[in-house]
Amino acid sequence: MTFYEELEWRGLVNQISSPDLIEKLNKGGLTFYIGTDPTADSLHLGHYSSFLITRRMKEHGHHPILLVGLATGLIGDPRGTVERELKQKEEVFRNYDALRAQVEKVFGFEVVNNYDWINGMNVIDFFRDYGKYINVGYMLTKDHVRRQMESGISYAEFSYMLIQAIDFKHLHETRGVDLQVAGSDQWGNITTGIELIRKTTGDEVYALTMPLVTDAQGNKFGKSEGNALWLDKEKTSSYELYQFLLNSDDACVITYLKRLTFLTPEEIMEIEARHSEHPEQRIAQKALAREIITDLHGAAEFEHAVEVSEKLFAGDFKSLSARDIKSGMKNVPQVTLTAGPLADALVAAKVCSSKREAREFIGNGAISINGEVVKDATWQLTPEAALEGGIVIIRRGKKKFYMGEFA
Repeated sequence: MTFYEELEWRGLVNQISSPDLIEKLNKGGLTFYIGTDPTADSLHLGHYSSFLITRRMKEHGHHPILLVGLATGLIGDPRGTVERELKQKEEVFRNYDALRAQVEKVFGFEVVNNYDWINGMNVIDFFRDYGKYINVGYMLTKDHVRRQMESGISYAEFSYMLIQAIDFKHLHETRGVDLQVAGSDQWGNITTGIELIRKTTGDEVYALTMPLVTDAQGNKFGKSEGNALWLDKEKTSSYELYQFLLNSDDACVITYLKRLTFLTPEEIMEIEARHSEHPEQRIAQKALAREIITDLHGAAEFEHAVEVSEKLFAGDFKSLSARDIKSGMKNVPQVTLTAGPLADALVAAKVCSSKREAREFIGNGAISINGEVVKDATWQLTPEAALEGGIVIIRRGKKKFYMGEFA
Protein backbone atom coordinates (compact mmCIF):
# COMPACT_ATOMS: atom_id res chain seq x y z
CA MET A 1 0.00 0.00 0.00
CA THR A 2 1.08 3.61 -0.53
CA PHE A 3 2.01 5.85 2.38
CA TYR A 4 -1.33 7.65 2.20
CA GLU A 5 -3.19 4.33 2.05
CA GLU A 6 -1.38 3.22 5.18
CA LEU A 7 -2.31 6.46 6.96
CA GLU A 8 -5.94 5.78 6.03
CA TRP A 9 -5.68 2.13 7.11
CA ARG A 10 -4.37 3.25 10.48
CA GLY A 11 -7.27 5.67 10.85
CA LEU A 12 -4.97 8.69 10.81
CA VAL A 13 -6.78 10.77 8.18
CA ASN A 14 -9.79 12.83 9.12
CA GLN A 15 -9.64 15.62 6.53
CA ILE A 16 -7.23 16.89 3.90
CA SER A 17 -7.47 20.33 2.33
CA SER A 18 -6.86 19.18 -1.25
CA PRO A 19 -6.69 15.90 -3.19
CA ASP A 20 -3.31 17.13 -4.47
CA LEU A 21 -1.90 16.44 -1.02
CA ILE A 22 -2.21 12.67 -1.52
CA GLU A 23 0.46 12.53 -4.22
CA LYS A 24 2.72 14.88 -2.24
CA LEU A 25 2.45 12.68 0.84
CA ASN A 26 3.27 9.58 -1.19
CA LYS A 27 6.21 11.26 -2.92
CA GLY A 28 7.93 12.66 0.18
CA GLY A 29 9.87 15.89 0.57
CA LEU A 30 7.28 18.05 2.36
CA THR A 31 8.32 20.26 5.25
CA PHE A 32 5.45 20.25 7.74
CA TYR A 33 4.73 21.26 11.29
CA ILE A 34 2.57 20.16 14.18
CA GLY A 35 2.12 22.20 17.33
CA THR A 36 0.92 22.26 20.91
CA ASP A 37 0.50 24.96 23.54
CA PRO A 38 2.20 24.82 26.97
CA THR A 39 -1.01 24.60 28.98
CA ALA A 40 0.63 21.98 31.23
CA ASP A 41 4.17 20.90 32.04
CA SER A 42 3.84 17.58 30.22
CA LEU A 43 2.33 16.12 27.09
CA HIS A 44 -0.37 13.50 27.56
CA LEU A 45 -1.43 10.41 25.64
CA GLY A 46 -3.64 12.46 23.35
CA HIS A 47 -0.60 14.46 22.22
CA TYR A 48 1.38 11.25 21.77
CA SER A 49 -1.21 9.86 19.39
CA SER A 50 -1.01 13.02 17.26
CA PHE A 51 2.73 13.63 17.39
CA LEU A 52 3.61 10.08 16.34
CA ILE A 53 2.78 11.08 12.78
CA THR A 54 5.99 13.12 12.75
CA ARG A 55 8.02 9.90 12.87
CA ARG A 56 5.86 8.14 10.30
CA MET A 57 6.26 11.04 7.89
CA LYS A 58 9.98 11.41 8.63
CA GLU A 59 10.48 7.75 7.69
CA HIS A 60 8.72 8.48 4.39
CA GLY A 61 11.04 11.35 3.51
CA HIS A 62 9.22 14.37 4.93
CA HIS A 63 10.79 16.94 7.27
CA PRO A 64 8.98 17.61 10.58
CA ILE A 65 9.10 20.76 12.69
CA LEU A 66 7.51 20.75 16.15
CA LEU A 67 6.06 23.99 17.48
CA VAL A 68 5.57 24.61 21.20
CA GLY A 69 3.47 27.76 21.18
CA LEU A 70 4.35 30.03 24.05
CA ALA A 71 2.54 32.94 22.37
CA THR A 72 -0.65 30.99 21.69
CA GLY A 73 -0.39 29.38 25.13
CA LEU A 74 -0.62 32.84 26.68
CA ILE A 75 -3.92 33.43 24.81
CA GLY A 76 -5.76 30.11 24.92
CA ASP A 77 -7.47 28.13 22.18
CA PRO A 78 -11.30 28.23 22.18
CA ARG A 79 -12.67 24.86 23.26
CA GLY A 80 -16.12 25.36 21.83
CA THR A 81 -17.64 25.26 25.31
CA VAL A 82 -16.55 27.91 27.82
CA GLU A 83 -13.68 30.38 28.03
CA ARG A 84 -10.42 28.91 29.30
CA GLU A 85 -9.00 30.18 32.56
CA LEU A 86 -6.17 32.58 31.74
CA LYS A 87 -2.99 31.22 33.29
CA GLN A 88 -0.33 33.35 34.93
CA LYS A 89 2.55 34.18 32.59
CA GLU A 90 5.09 32.64 34.96
CA GLU A 91 3.25 29.31 34.85
CA VAL A 92 3.03 29.32 31.05
CA PHE A 93 6.76 30.08 30.77
CA ARG A 94 7.59 27.23 33.18
CA ASN A 95 5.33 24.89 31.23
CA TYR A 96 7.05 25.91 28.00
CA ASP A 97 10.50 25.06 29.32
CA ALA A 98 9.33 21.65 30.55
CA LEU A 99 7.36 20.88 27.40
CA ARG A 100 10.13 21.85 25.01
CA ALA A 101 12.58 19.56 26.80
CA GLN A 102 10.07 16.71 26.76
CA VAL A 103 9.17 17.13 23.09
CA GLU A 104 12.84 17.12 22.10
CA LYS A 105 13.47 14.00 24.18
CA VAL A 106 10.40 11.98 23.14
CA PHE A 107 10.20 12.90 19.45
CA GLY A 108 13.72 14.08 18.69
CA PHE A 109 12.93 16.72 16.07
CA GLU A 110 13.55 20.46 15.78
CA VAL A 111 11.39 22.59 18.08
CA VAL A 112 10.36 26.18 17.35
CA ASN A 113 8.54 28.72 19.52
CA ASN A 114 6.01 31.18 18.06
CA TYR A 115 6.80 33.69 20.83
CA ASP A 116 9.99 34.39 18.84
CA TRP A 117 8.04 36.04 15.99
CA ILE A 118 4.81 37.08 17.74
CA ASN A 119 6.30 38.87 20.76
CA GLY A 120 7.86 41.74 18.79
CA MET A 121 4.75 42.46 16.71
CA ASN A 122 2.87 45.69 17.48
CA VAL A 123 -0.91 45.86 17.41
CA ILE A 124 -1.06 48.10 14.33
CA ASP A 125 0.98 45.62 12.29
CA PHE A 126 -1.20 42.78 13.58
CA PHE A 127 -4.35 44.43 12.27
CA ARG A 128 -2.89 45.83 9.01
CA ASP A 129 -0.71 42.90 7.94
CA TYR A 130 -2.95 40.03 9.05
CA GLY A 131 -6.33 41.02 10.47
CA LYS A 132 -7.29 42.86 7.28
CA TYR A 133 -7.20 39.62 5.29
CA ILE A 134 -9.53 37.46 7.39
CA ASN A 135 -13.23 38.25 7.36
CA VAL A 136 -15.12 38.06 10.67
CA GLY A 137 -17.97 36.21 8.97
CA TYR A 138 -15.43 33.61 7.83
CA MET A 139 -14.15 33.22 11.40
CA LEU A 140 -17.67 32.81 12.74
CA THR A 141 -18.25 29.79 10.51
CA LYS A 142 -15.59 27.80 12.40
CA ASP A 143 -17.21 25.15 14.59
CA HIS A 144 -15.35 25.85 17.84
CA VAL A 145 -16.01 29.60 17.60
CA ARG A 146 -19.66 29.19 16.64
CA ARG A 147 -20.32 26.79 19.53
CA GLN A 148 -18.59 29.01 22.06
CA MET A 149 -20.56 32.07 20.98
CA GLU A 150 -23.46 30.65 22.99
CA SER A 151 -21.55 30.79 26.30
CA GLY A 152 -19.47 33.81 25.38
CA ILE A 153 -16.05 34.17 23.79
CA SER A 154 -13.50 36.89 24.51
CA TYR A 155 -11.77 38.80 21.74
CA ALA A 156 -8.51 37.17 22.89
CA GLU A 157 -9.74 33.64 22.23
CA PHE A 158 -11.59 34.78 19.12
CA SER A 159 -8.28 36.03 17.68
CA TYR A 160 -6.45 32.77 18.50
CA MET A 161 -7.05 31.31 15.04
CA LEU A 162 -5.47 34.38 13.42
CA ILE A 163 -2.35 34.00 15.56
CA GLN A 164 -2.11 30.33 14.55
CA ALA A 165 -2.57 31.42 10.94
CA ILE A 166 0.37 33.81 11.38
CA ASP A 167 2.44 30.86 12.61
CA PHE A 168 1.67 28.91 9.44
CA LYS A 169 2.50 31.93 7.26
CA HIS A 170 5.75 32.64 9.11
CA LEU A 171 6.95 29.05 8.91
CA HIS A 172 5.93 28.85 5.24
CA GLU A 173 7.94 31.97 4.37
CA THR A 174 10.99 31.31 6.57
CA ARG A 175 11.21 27.52 6.71
CA GLY A 176 9.45 26.33 3.58
CA VAL A 177 6.57 24.73 5.51
CA ASP A 178 3.78 23.72 3.13
CA LEU A 179 1.71 21.48 5.41
CA GLN A 180 0.26 21.72 8.89
CA VAL A 181 -0.81 18.53 10.66
CA ALA A 182 -3.06 18.44 13.72
CA GLY A 183 -5.98 16.79 15.45
CA SER A 184 -9.41 17.20 13.90
CA ASP A 185 -10.37 19.91 16.41
CA GLN A 186 -7.80 22.23 14.78
CA TRP A 187 -9.30 22.18 11.28
CA GLY A 188 -10.73 25.69 11.56
CA ASN A 189 -7.46 27.16 12.78
CA ILE A 190 -5.39 25.46 10.07
CA THR A 191 -7.67 26.44 7.20
CA THR A 192 -7.52 30.05 8.39
CA GLY A 193 -3.77 29.81 7.90
CA ILE A 194 -4.26 28.43 4.41
CA GLU A 195 -6.59 31.36 3.63
CA LEU A 196 -4.12 33.93 5.00
CA ILE A 197 -1.22 32.49 2.99
CA ARG A 198 -3.30 32.32 -0.20
CA LYS A 199 -4.44 35.93 0.12
CA THR A 200 -1.03 37.39 1.04
CA THR A 201 1.30 35.31 -1.13
CA GLY A 202 -0.81 33.42 -3.65
CA ASP A 203 0.84 30.16 -2.53
CA GLU A 204 -1.07 26.94 -1.96
CA VAL A 205 -0.37 25.13 1.28
CA TYR A 206 -2.08 22.14 2.80
CA ALA A 207 -3.76 20.73 5.89
CA LEU A 208 -4.10 17.20 7.23
CA THR A 209 -6.08 16.47 10.36
CA MET A 210 -6.34 13.23 12.31
CA PRO A 211 -9.29 11.88 14.30
CA LEU A 212 -8.93 12.40 18.02
CA VAL A 213 -8.20 9.23 19.95
CA THR A 214 -11.07 8.44 22.32
CA ASP A 215 -11.96 5.78 24.86
CA ALA A 216 -14.91 3.39 24.55
CA GLN A 217 -17.29 6.12 25.83
CA GLY A 218 -16.13 8.60 23.20
CA ASN A 219 -14.10 10.74 25.62
CA LYS A 220 -10.87 12.06 24.16
CA PHE A 221 -7.52 11.50 25.87
CA GLY A 222 -6.94 14.98 27.20
CA LYS A 223 -6.42 16.75 30.49
CA SER A 224 -9.56 18.83 30.06
CA GLU A 225 -11.53 15.57 30.04
CA GLY A 226 -10.16 14.60 33.46
CA ASN A 227 -8.56 11.39 32.22
CA ALA A 228 -5.08 12.56 31.24
CA LEU A 229 -2.33 9.97 31.00
CA TRP A 230 0.83 12.09 31.18
CA LEU A 231 3.96 11.18 29.24
CA ASP A 232 6.08 12.31 32.19
CA LYS A 233 6.52 9.15 34.29
CA GLU A 234 6.75 11.25 37.45
CA LYS A 235 3.16 12.37 36.81
CA THR A 236 1.83 9.08 35.40
CA SER A 237 3.96 6.08 36.34
CA SER A 238 4.69 3.31 33.88
CA TYR A 239 2.56 1.05 36.08
CA GLU A 240 -0.45 3.40 35.81
CA LEU A 241 0.02 3.64 32.05
CA TYR A 242 0.33 -0.15 31.85
CA GLN A 243 -2.88 -0.68 33.79
CA PHE A 244 -4.78 1.83 31.67
CA LEU A 245 -3.64 0.23 28.42
CA LEU A 246 -4.12 -3.30 29.72
CA ASN A 247 -7.73 -2.43 30.49
CA SER A 248 -8.43 -0.96 27.04
CA ASP A 249 -11.81 -1.98 25.72
CA ASP A 250 -11.74 -4.80 23.15
CA ALA A 251 -13.73 -2.57 20.82
CA CYS A 252 -10.93 0.04 20.81
CA VAL A 253 -7.67 -1.83 21.24
CA ILE A 254 -6.98 -2.65 17.58
CA THR A 255 -7.63 0.98 16.68
CA TYR A 256 -5.09 1.96 19.33
CA LEU A 257 -2.54 -0.49 17.95
CA LYS A 258 -2.94 1.06 14.51
CA ARG A 259 -2.68 4.66 15.66
CA LEU A 260 -0.32 4.46 18.63
CA THR A 261 2.33 1.94 17.58
CA PHE A 262 4.80 1.30 14.79
CA LEU A 263 3.84 -2.34 14.44
CA THR A 264 3.39 -3.19 10.78
CA PRO A 265 -0.07 -3.85 9.34
CA GLU A 266 0.86 -7.52 9.08
CA GLU A 267 1.88 -7.67 12.74
CA ILE A 268 -1.30 -5.90 13.86
CA MET A 269 -3.52 -8.20 11.81
CA GLU A 270 -1.77 -11.23 13.31
CA ILE A 271 -2.32 -9.86 16.84
CA GLU A 272 -5.96 -9.14 15.99
CA ALA A 273 -6.50 -12.74 14.86
CA ARG A 274 -4.88 -14.19 17.99
CA HIS A 275 -6.80 -11.76 20.19
CA SER A 276 -10.11 -12.73 18.58
CA GLU A 277 -9.46 -16.39 19.36
CA HIS A 278 -8.47 -15.77 23.00
CA PRO A 279 -9.77 -12.35 24.14
CA GLU A 280 -9.43 -13.41 27.79
CA GLN A 281 -5.63 -13.41 27.35
CA ARG A 282 -5.67 -9.69 26.42
CA ILE A 283 -3.04 -10.28 23.77
CA ALA A 284 -3.73 -7.02 21.96
CA GLN A 285 -3.77 -4.97 25.17
CA LYS A 286 -0.43 -6.41 26.29
CA ALA A 287 1.11 -5.66 22.90
CA LEU A 288 -0.23 -2.11 23.07
CA ALA A 289 1.22 -1.54 26.54
CA ARG A 290 4.57 -3.02 25.55
CA GLU A 291 4.93 -0.85 22.45
CA ILE A 292 3.89 2.46 24.03
CA ILE A 293 5.73 2.16 27.34
CA THR A 294 8.89 0.87 25.67
CA ASP A 295 8.80 3.74 23.19
CA LEU A 296 8.27 6.37 25.89
CA HIS A 297 10.33 5.06 28.79
CA GLY A 298 12.35 2.06 27.60
CA ALA A 299 12.09 -1.71 27.86
CA ALA A 300 13.21 -1.77 31.50
CA GLU A 301 10.30 0.47 32.52
CA PHE A 302 7.85 -1.79 30.73
CA GLU A 303 9.25 -4.89 32.43
CA HIS A 304 9.10 -3.10 35.77
CA ALA A 305 5.46 -2.14 35.19
CA VAL A 306 4.60 -5.78 34.48
CA GLU A 307 6.48 -6.90 37.60
CA VAL A 308 4.73 -4.35 39.82
CA SER A 309 1.36 -5.37 38.38
CA GLU A 310 1.99 -9.05 39.04
CA LYS A 311 3.23 -8.47 42.59
CA LEU A 312 0.32 -6.21 43.49
CA PHE A 313 -2.14 -8.75 42.11
CA ALA A 314 -0.46 -11.48 44.18
CA GLY A 315 -0.42 -9.32 47.31
CA ASP A 316 3.38 -9.37 47.43
CA PHE A 317 3.66 -5.86 48.84
CA LYS A 318 6.78 -6.45 50.91
CA SER A 319 9.04 -6.77 47.87
CA LEU A 320 7.86 -3.47 46.36
CA SER A 321 9.16 0.03 46.97
CA ALA A 322 6.99 2.66 48.63
CA ARG A 323 6.84 4.53 45.31
CA ASP A 324 5.54 1.46 43.47
CA ILE A 325 2.96 0.72 46.16
CA LYS A 326 1.70 4.30 46.18
CA SER A 327 1.48 4.25 42.40
CA GLY A 328 -0.43 0.97 42.42
CA MET A 329 -2.73 2.03 45.24
CA LYS A 330 -3.22 5.59 44.06
CA ASN A 331 -6.97 5.24 43.60
CA VAL A 332 -7.88 3.19 46.68
CA PRO A 333 -9.25 4.87 49.83
CA GLN A 334 -6.52 6.53 51.90
CA VAL A 335 -7.01 6.09 55.66
CA THR A 336 -5.33 7.25 58.85
CA LEU A 337 -4.37 4.47 61.22
CA THR A 338 -4.34 4.35 65.00
CA ALA A 339 -2.14 1.86 66.83
CA GLY A 340 -3.99 -0.80 68.80
CA PRO A 341 -5.91 -4.10 68.50
CA LEU A 342 -6.73 -4.82 64.86
CA ALA A 343 -10.51 -4.76 65.34
CA ASP A 344 -10.32 -1.32 66.99
CA ALA A 345 -7.93 -0.03 64.32
CA LEU A 346 -10.24 -1.13 61.49
CA VAL A 347 -13.18 0.72 63.04
CA ALA A 348 -11.10 3.84 63.73
CA ALA A 349 -9.95 3.85 60.09
CA LYS A 350 -13.56 3.30 58.91
CA VAL A 351 -12.60 0.08 57.15
CA CYS A 352 -15.37 -1.57 59.17
CA SER A 353 -18.49 0.06 60.60
CA SER A 354 -18.35 -1.61 64.04
CA LYS A 355 -16.20 -3.86 66.19
CA ARG A 356 -18.68 -6.69 65.65
CA GLU A 357 -18.35 -6.38 61.89
CA ALA A 358 -14.57 -6.12 62.20
CA ARG A 359 -14.39 -9.29 64.31
CA GLU A 360 -16.57 -11.14 61.76
CA PHE A 361 -14.34 -10.14 58.87
CA ILE A 362 -11.22 -11.06 60.83
CA GLY A 363 -12.66 -14.37 62.01
CA ASN A 364 -13.63 -15.32 58.45
CA GLY A 365 -10.09 -14.66 57.21
CA ALA A 366 -11.31 -11.72 55.12
CA ILE A 367 -8.78 -9.20 56.46
CA SER A 368 -5.17 -9.12 55.31
CA ILE A 369 -2.43 -6.72 56.34
CA ASN A 370 0.31 -6.16 53.76
CA GLY A 371 -0.70 -9.32 51.94
CA GLU A 372 -0.93 -11.60 54.97
CA VAL A 373 -4.24 -12.81 56.44
CA VAL A 374 -4.75 -11.95 60.11
CA LYS A 375 -7.38 -13.96 62.02
CA ASP A 376 -6.77 -12.59 65.51
CA ALA A 377 -8.92 -9.57 66.38
CA THR A 378 -6.55 -8.69 69.23
CA TRP A 379 -3.48 -8.63 67.00
CA GLN A 380 -1.72 -5.33 67.53
CA LEU A 381 -1.52 -3.06 64.51
CA THR A 382 1.49 -0.83 65.20
CA PRO A 383 3.90 1.30 63.15
CA GLU A 384 6.34 -1.62 63.27
CA ALA A 385 4.00 -3.53 60.96
CA ALA A 386 4.26 -0.87 58.25
CA LEU A 387 6.05 -1.37 54.97
CA GLU A 388 8.72 0.91 53.56
CA GLY A 389 7.62 4.51 53.84
CA GLY A 390 5.24 3.81 56.73
CA ILE A 391 2.56 2.34 54.49
CA VAL A 392 0.06 -0.33 55.54
CA ILE A 393 -2.09 -2.04 52.91
CA ILE A 394 -5.37 -3.41 54.25
CA ARG A 395 -7.54 -5.71 52.17
CA ARG A 396 -11.12 -6.39 53.21
CA GLY A 397 -12.75 -9.24 51.34
CA LYS A 398 -11.52 -10.08 47.85
CA LYS A 399 -11.28 -6.68 46.20
CA LYS A 400 -11.63 -3.85 48.72
CA PHE A 401 -8.25 -2.23 49.45
CA TYR A 402 -7.20 0.61 51.72
CA MET A 403 -3.83 2.32 52.00
CA GLY A 404 -3.12 3.54 55.50
CA GLU A 405 -0.47 5.52 57.32
CA PHE A 406 -0.19 6.15 61.04
CA ALA A 407 -1.06 9.61 62.29
